[in-house]
Amino acid sequence: MHQEYRQGEFEISTDPARLDAEAIHQFLAYESYWAAGMARDVLEKALAHSLNFGLYSGPRQIGLARVVTDYATFAYLCDVYVHADYRGQGLGQWLMGCVVAHPELQTLRRFALATRDAHGLYEQFGWKALARPERHMERLPEGYYQTVG
Repeated sequence: MHQEYRQGEFEISTDPARLDAEAIHQFLAYESYWAAGMARDVLEKALAHSLNFGLYSGPRQIGLARVVTDYATFAYLCDVYVHADYRGQGLGQWLMGCVVAHPELQTLRRFALATRDAHGLYEQFGWKALARPERHMERLPEGYYQTVG
């Protein structure tokens, strides 16, 4: 069952049918630092295999938080954004509050994320620097998102 949350003119929904892949792709591929150059088909596959929190002003998609998860023990939060025209209204905090309160994410042992510049936002919801960074590894292919498709 999909979750929906309202705050004034804004709504957050986990209904995948409401996602505007074009608006999301436009932001991620052309305005974000973490997914610059992401191809549209890659985004669509990622959305299809994630728990997505779409942020809307009326019918317009203005933000997103994507959670990759097994719904039991682990989740990875990514692709979190609020469109520049709507920042400064507390929507990012509201979006994160909805993510951490989602009923399907309450048994997680580990909820990870990576950020360059939003540590303050995520710390408000319990995220901290890695306690044991020496235990974590990653595999990053060079230049993966260099061509936007």
